[in-house]
Amino acid sequence: MTVATGPVTQVCWVTEDIEATERLLTQSFGVAAWTRLPDIHFDPEHCTFRGEPADFVVHVSLAYAGDLQLELIQPVRGESIYTEFLSRSGPGLHHVCFEVDDMAVALRAAAAEGLPVLQAGSMMDGAMDFAYVDGAAHGVPYVELARLGPDMRAFYAALPR
Repeated sequence: MTVATGPVTQVCWVTEDIEATERLLTQSFGVAAWTRLPDIHFDPEHCTFRGEPADFVVHVSLAYAGDLQLELIQPVRGESIYTEFLSRSGPGLHHVCFEVDDMAVALRAAAAEGLPVLQAGSMMDGAMDFAYVDGAAHGVPYVELARLGPDMRAFYAALPR
């Protein structure tokens, strides 16, 4: 059973200093037009971490390199997959993202492949559902599965490229 097909749509780094990471990617690799989204709150009603309700805040910055979305995440407060990653590994490449049409089907396929869900949730009143699965036992980093509704697609389409 295939979890997701299609191209990787996003690459994400988790950082302790979002401005410094933006600067490096801009100066060294020509990535421009970052869109900063400060203080995004994931609340217990809409997000879980390791199966328990989650409550955390992150800063996010988005840009594009061609059609590939680049995401930077800086944890601000609360426990999450991002703070856990920083504690274990320090700043660095965190995940790649595949879009899925049906999150329930994708999660069943992930479970069948032995890929546990570490963090999951929804945002913007259901405009996006997401789940991070852990492929470490198979030599693969975190993979984000994302179901994008029309509002989230419109938001991403409006970002500068």
